[in-house]
Amino acid sequence: QVQLVESGGGLVQAGGSLRLSCAASGMIFSINDMGWYRQAPGKQRELVAVITSGGSTNYADSVKGRFTISRDNAKNTVYLQMNSLKPEDTAVYYCNADVRIRIGSPYFRYWGQGTQVTVSS
Repeated sequence: QVQLVESGGGLVQAGGSLRLSCAASGMIFSINDMGWYRQAPGKQRELVAVITSGGSTNYADSVKGRFTISRDNAKNTVYLQMNSLKPEDTAVYYCNADVRIRIGSPYFRYWGQGTQVTVSS
């Protein structure tokens, strides 16, 4: 019913930048929060950043000042601008969106398939 498609991952040297995008499509009435999580090998998935429908943001301490989350509500798309990347940022990055598919239905959290970000030292 709802699909989230991520793009923009890849290999970058330490200190470099990447921009991730995540577009939601399908049966969408409204979207509340959108966010990015990441999971490194052998570690649990962790929150990177979240943005509300009104544009309020919250970041993990480890990325504050380096990453910026933004969204285009007209395109149902969320972005993650990652600057000053470090090897410890290496992970699979997943986007999510809390979507209501019709009036009166509850919000349900959908996830993207993940995109690999690798930062070399």
